[in-house]
Amino acid sequence: MTFTPIDLRTWPRAQVFTYFAKMAPTGYSLTVDMDVTAMRAALKAAGLRFFPAYLWLTTRCLCEQTEFRLAEREGKLGYYDMLTPLYATFHEDDHTFSLMWMPYDEDFRRFHAAYLDNQRHYGGQHGVLAQADRLPPENAYTVSCVPWISFRHFAVHTDMSKPYYFPSVEAGRFEEREGRLMMPLSITCHHAAADGWHVQQFLTSWQEGADRFGERL
Repeated sequence: MTFTPIDLRTWPRAQVFTYFAKMAPTGYSLTVDMDVTAMRAALKAAGLRFFPAYLWLTTRCLCEQTEFRLAEREGKLGYYDMLTPLYATFHEDDHTFSLMWMPYDEDFRRFHAAYLDNQRHYGGQHGVLAQADRLPPENAYTVSCVPWISFRHFAVHTDMSKPYYFPSVEAGRFEEREGRLMMPLSITCHHAAADGWHVQQFLTSWQEGADRFGERL
């Protein structure tokens, strides 16, 4: 996990960042439908689970842009070289959830195996943090799913007074339409970190990755 400081004197985004971080703290959410037909079919044929694939693809696409990796460390603005997915696991016994995390791996098969191993070790642990013997890493971002609801909009409300610039991503229940399997995907961003153009780049990359996911297996 490498953190690279940003020189605000030369950073092209410096004025925009200062405005939306200090003068008018602003966040926004955007929800779209993603076509996961090919992705789910490829995973099903390979006997692999969809949720870790969703975690992997989302992390991979976010990491393609520096703006989604912005953070403050010891009062200094910079960016991490990689993000760590911080996700929720649901407990059927009491209908609560716990947060879990695991490092991203470029190799999806290794990531999938590590996810299953993480579930075996910590999936039954209750409390806010399933891995209660440690804290999430500094580069952890929130990515989760509401599998019971196929929503049209989803927004995360946070305290913008805190220097937190990672995005939050949420998926919903699949819905079949005209023979295609669609999944609502919501991304919430701090405007100081990312604009609509960056979100469009993320969504385009995500859909392309979903369409060609079989090539990763």
